[in-house]
Amino acid sequence: MDLSWMAWTLPTAAFFITIFLMLVGMGVWEYFSPGGNPRVGILRFETTRGDRLFVSLLGSAFIHLAWLGLIGPNLWWALALAVVYAIGVFRFV
Repeated sequence: MDLSWMAWTLPTAAFFITIFLMLVGMGVWEYFSPGGNPRVGILRFETTRGDRLFVSLLGSAFIHLAWLGLIGPNLWWALALAVVYAIGVFRFV
């Protein structure tokens, strides 16, 4: 399969592998503890683990895009901020 049309750099591959591993991890977690552990957080509506993963991934994408637009291409601090954001989402949402 010829994938030369896409810029498969190490960061790009790490990004997609990380997303894949998160989805596999959530699937395993759901298998051993079914039901998604629904709860009502600061948003005041019921969310499951999958909902919180989606919100954290979406927010992380916006954090990285804003960082690229406002600060520049050094994304290590954006990654740290996105991890803190994801922990907050899973803790409080």
